[in-house]
Amino acid sequence: MREETIFEMTSPCRDSFRIRGYRFGEGAKTLAIVGAMRGDEVQQQYICAQIVNRLGFIERHGGIAKGKSILVIPSCNPFSMNVSRRFWAMDNTDINRMFPGYGNGETTQRIAAAVFEALNGFEYGIQLASYYVPGDFIPHVRMLKTGYEDVATARLFGMRYVTVYPPRPFDTTLLNYNWQLWNTKAFSVYAGKTNLVDQTAGDENVDAILRMMSRTGILTTESAGSAYESVLVDESTLQHIKANHAGILIRLVDVGSRVHPGQSLAHIIHPYNGQILCDVKATKEGTVFFAHNRPVVLQNALLFMVHTIEL
Repeated sequence: MREETIFEMTSPCRDSFRIRGYRFGEGAKTLAIVGAMRGDEVQQQYICAQIVNRLGFIERHGGIAKGKSILVIPSCNPFSMNVSRRFWAMDNTDINRMFPGYGNGETTQRIAAAVFEALNGFEYGIQLASYYVPGDFIPHVRMLKTGYEDVATARLFGMRYVTVYPPRPFDTTLLNYNWQLWNTKAFSVYAGKTNLVDQTAGDENVDAILRMMSRTGILTTESAGSAYESVLVDESTLQHIKANHAGILIRLVDVGSRVHPGQSLAHIIHPYNGQILCDVKATKEGTVFFAHNRPVVLQNALLFMVHTIEL
């Protein structure tokens, strides 16, 4: 394992801002893994830290295939994590909306440019991502439909779901999108949680990433954990259930729950008198894929995504 500085920016009032990377193996640029891009992605950074730890052990025991190299960047935004801000603390911009970056631009553009320079040219790329709506997911692999997406390799993670969705105009500045355009097979892995550590889901994600590495010949060791035969889902087919009222959300089901038509999924409570403003019900048979996890919701907020089953 070799530690290196991917990007450094000095500060007159505090220690320098540094993005650190860890390299394993020697030879062709085979796999790059990126963790926290935002300051609240604690689960994502935790998983990357566990991967660094596991790869260090595997490398010491000769488990990395000859001629393969791996780069892991656990965090691209340690400053925002230190001050508990999701986006760049100075101007509230999102590093993951700045790719491929601009070396002479604003701070987050320069960070994105340096990170992308380090990541460019790898055969495979994995980003531990988080969703723009606060909530919990079934851990899964997600890909943009650019024409370069690789469903067959995505299934090698052995996760429960592989999802695809067409890019919107603002998605063209994502790391995943630009990786694909520069001929990297890119995958976003959603770790179940964001701003707290879920060790069970974290271990599932670590096992899935190492499984993919074993199945693609990057590692010579066997993969750990139980694998699924992944279900491919177009995200446009997921049922979106939104809040009819603002209020306090009392969630009654968790992600992964099987739900039935008419089943109560959540109650929205009046914040002053405690009365139930809305009994949020399932309308179809299916599995809860995503569930909002903040206690206060606004009207029309996304509460659940359900992978429905045709009966």
